[in-house]
Amino acid sequence: VVYLGGPLSFLSSLRRSFDGILGIEGICPENSLYYVALGAAVAGTDATVELSAVIEKIRTFESKGGYLSCAPLFNNEQEYEAFVSRHKKNTVATSELKGYTGQSFIGIDAGSTTVKAVVINEDEEIIASIYRSNNGNPVPIIKDFLANFYKNNPDSKIASSTVTGYGEEIVKEAFDIDLGIVETIAHFTAAKKFKPNVDFIIDIGGQDIKCFKIKNKAIDNIFLNEACSSGCGSFLQTFASAWDYSIADFSKLGLFADNPVDLGSRCTVFMNSSVKQAQKDGATIQNISAGLSVSIVKNALYKVIRAASADELGENIVVQGGTFLNDAVLRAFEKEIEREVVRPEIAGLMGAYGAAIYAKQNTQGVSGILTPEKLEMFTHKVKASVCKGCSNHCKLTINTFNDSGRYVGGNRCSFPTSKKNETATYNIYDFKRSLLEECKSVDDGREKIGIPMGLNMYELYPFWHTFFTSLGFQVVVSPKSTRELYLTGQHTIPSDTVCYPAKILHGHIEALIDRGVKTIFYPCMTYYLDEGLGDNHYNCPVVAYYPEVIRSNMPSLKDINFICANLGLHRKADFTKKIYALLRDNFKDIKLDRVKQATEAAYTTYYTNMNRIRDKGTELLKLAKEKNLQVIVLAGRPYHLDEEINHGIDKLICECDAVLVSEDAISPLVNKFETKVLNQWTYHSRLYAAAKYIADSNDKNINLVQLVSFGCGVDAITTDECRSIIESSGKIYTQIKIDEITNLAAVKIRLRSLFAAL
Repeated sequence: VVYLGGPLSFLSSLRRSFDGILGIEGICPENSLYYVALGAAVAGTDATVELSAVIEKIRTFESKGGYLSCAPLFNNEQEYEAFVSRHKKNTVATSELKGYTGQSFIGIDAGSTTVKAVVINEDEEIIASIYRSNNGNPVPIIKDFLANFYKNNPDSKIASSTVTGYGEEIVKEAFDIDLGIVETIAHFTAAKKFKPNVDFIIDIGGQDIKCFKIKNKAIDNIFLNEACSSGCGSFLQTFASAWDYSIADFSKLGLFADNPVDLGSRCTVFMNSSVKQAQKDGATIQNISAGLSVSIVKNALYKVIRAASADELGENIVVQGGTFLNDAVLRAFEKEIEREVVRPEIAGLMGAYGAAIYAKQNTQGVSGILTPEKLEMFTHKVKASVCKGCSNHCKLTINTFNDSGRYVGGNRCSFPTSKKNETATYNIYDFKRSLLEECKSVDDGREKIGIPMGLNMYELYPFWHTFFTSLGFQVVVSPKSTRELYLTGQHTIPSDTVCYPAKILHGHIEALIDRGVKTIFYPCMTYYLDEGLGDNHYNCPVVAYYPEVIRSNMPSLKDINFICANLGLHRKADFTKKIYALLRDNFKDIKLDRVKQATEAAYTTYYTNMNRIRDKGTELLKLAKEKNLQVIVLAGRPYHLDEEINHGIDKLICECDAVLVSEDAISPLVNKFETKVLNQWTYHSRLYAAAKYIADSNDKNINLVQLVSFGCGVDAITTDECRSIIESSGKIYTQIKIDEITNLAAVKIRLRSLFAAL
């Protein structure tokens, strides 16, 4: 094997990884970067060609192909000038003069890629501002901004300060900022300044898209992009950098493009190939620039908001965020929805401006922000650590300010920050995990049987544990999921498109083998138990047949008795016959009467546990009503109990002073009803039933948050159906996509936005 190309040439560790996985010793030749060019030279014809002729041929080359195009953004200069003139009217008074002596209010928006900050006076005029790339650390930028403001306005009295954005917590802790608010509230506050009757706001930032509908002067619904940042400002930045343009210059190229490339609204990976194809078909960089601006708009409208028409947005629309400072994007948006919108002159500063207004509205007279003297002595130290609070072993980044203030990042719960949480016990996920921990294995039984703790085993493990323990087996369960455990089996995953809960099962199998288990039981299960909620009771294809994927792709199983035959629990009599025959094939001394007894005990355990979960849910709903607490139904699958998979989102919700209930705790309270989709999977029937219960509850304090695994194809159906059911009652549907990524910043914003809207 010959290693060619940039990554394999420069990264020796990558070559070693290939060598190890493939069991070879590859060769990386001296000129590995140029082999394709060398091959082209060697493969050339024998005819002599003048270099000047080649250059002229390239210069005059015209593609004979074509590409899909859309209408130009502007037909002429006059049209553009009228557009610019109209949007220049949406201004806020600024008086950035030195020597201001009145009261001032500071707003900071510590975004994912940029830092924005403004200082306003008592008339809400901007007297100082900054918009700068954060380079991954907003702290030094804010420090310099405050130092310059103090220097230029030594007699100004700071009455209040507010911070918002991804970096809210670290900035608040570093500089003793008075208040923190979620981004949606900050942007809404600023939008009202420009359009008091605003009914729709869309903000496209560097890595996120935030949209919210306004009804009765309050946020009525929220739309945010999911795990992927495709179609945001950084999307354009990437293409601009690739062609060695600044983002400002690149955007201007597309304003008068005659045939903008129609790139649709695909994700960045596919967009790259579409752009390359357009180049091959003769598209100019101007037409590609315009096409990319149009694609950002289409992504926001049809992938994030999922609007069927412009009428769904509203009549009074305000657009915000640095991306809308791009005239090409703004024009594309207005043309797509066929109406004019308001873009404030300070579109990129709206989060910070809204935060400053919020600070003014909630001032206590004097701000606690660092004084000039304390700012001069300011220090910031960073060190890495690992949390020992639980099996997650979160990798922490500990920021220390002035040797006293501290901000801890990387944690999935409040343990390392030592914050007490009174509502932590109101978490049905903790209760369900405790049911699994009640399964104690017998050490002096007969053969060991290993069970991987993944997918449907998060609900069926008590069933199988009772069954095999009743037969005298020693049941060995795989350990709790961790990132490290996932990596031990990563090299055997055949497809990276499968969901993370399935991928991590490879690590669980490896862990069982490492524990010396010689028999692993993980059956295929086409059907689940029939709960009477759907038209059928299938398992999803991954849950049903992933044992076969494991068997076919894990070489370490060659010396293991891996039992993965197809079984079903939906018919007890058939199950007894099949499991008896299966066990007889593997263990000759198994008796039918013992199998029947074990079966009865296992079913009793299963139904007892499901009833306990339902009773716990009823108890938590009653408690929430008595204490007037918000209830979040965290709707997902049984395997979303796994703390490595859910990334501690259940605890995060409880830290927002909410009571947490799961979908299976309330789905039995709903009778079968008609859905718009084929309702044939048990887990999904529970989701629809939970959504129906919430929609029909007439209780404003109970709402749904749906967990979706990023690689789950079926959830393209379940999310739309759950959204439809929830929104039919006027409630807010919230979806959180989870996968291998553990950054919870976007999740926190989504949850805080939901609670702010409620």
